[in-house]
Amino acid sequence: MRSVLFAAGSDLGDLLTAYDSGADALIVDLEEPQTPMTERVRTRARTIVAEFLDGCPAAGVDTERPLLFCRVQPSRTGGLWKDLQACLRPALTGVAIPKSYGRDDIVAADAVITNAEAETGRALGSTWIYPIFETAEAIRDAHAIAMASARVAYMGGAVSRFGDIHQALGYRWTAGGQETHWLRSKLLVDARAAGIRYPISGMWGGANDDLDGLRAFATDLRDLGYYGMMLGNPAHIPLVHELFTPAAADIAYWQELVRLGDEAERTGEGPVLYGDPNQGEGHVVHGAHVESARLNLDWAHGLGL
Repeated sequence: MRSVLFAAGSDLGDLLTAYDSGADALIVDLEEPQTPMTERVRTRARTIVAEFLDGCPAAGVDTERPLLFCRVQPSRTGGLWKDLQACLRPALTGVAIPKSYGRDDIVAADAVITNAEAETGRALGSTWIYPIFETAEAIRDAHAIAMASARVAYMGGAVSRFGDIHQALGYRWTAGGQETHWLRSKLLVDARAAGIRYPISGMWGGANDDLDGLRAFATDLRDLGYYGMMLGNPAHIPLVHELFTPAAADIAYWQELVRLGDEAERTGEGPVLYGDPNQGEGHVVHGAHVESARLNLDWAHGLGL
């Protein structure tokens, strides 16, 4: 998933626009799609979300449409069960769990989801969990949270201009993102250590028309090792897809490394040299380089390249 677009669950027009935006994934927001978020608004939003999801193809049927997640209330609020009754439809891939404080929050959510799956006739264990990291406690214990349930397939968060994570840590947002660089780095390591292959990061907090700022921020995320990011503006999707899609020259380089590595294994002859001798480590090809190339080619293949 290169782009994970948020859309308000209280606004059917917003959902339909987001669905057709070209995003790789859509998070339908039932937790807090608007302010004030009264129980009347929640009840109406659940009806809208249920009708929207019922009108979408079942998960895995249409590979061209976005993966569909629903951001639900944490289990400790007492609202998770009602949200699940609205969103556990065949089209749903998983639920985004906000405001966790530790692994127990994910264990509790897993239990409620399992119960709801049984209630709605959905296959047990089929609903993914996507933890969103918005508290200092969650950032500190991110690896334990990721390992708390076999349902966890993606992780995201740790970037917000003036939202929950700002409240938790008190930083001042900057376009360069230095204030969240350590947070993003830690979450990345925790995600990969937990076996999450394609980690997702949080949002761009700058102006919608500051495409240079978005480009610099997203490039930094990709350089760190992220494979996608959350978005609030569908107009940003083309740029984000460009930055989180491997270039043809990169793919050709990886293919050549794999070819040279396979040939060396077949003939038993070496050392394997490739490219400019001035590139140092990049010139002398080792097994680790070949395996890195294979993983990157798996990524490209998953994107249909």
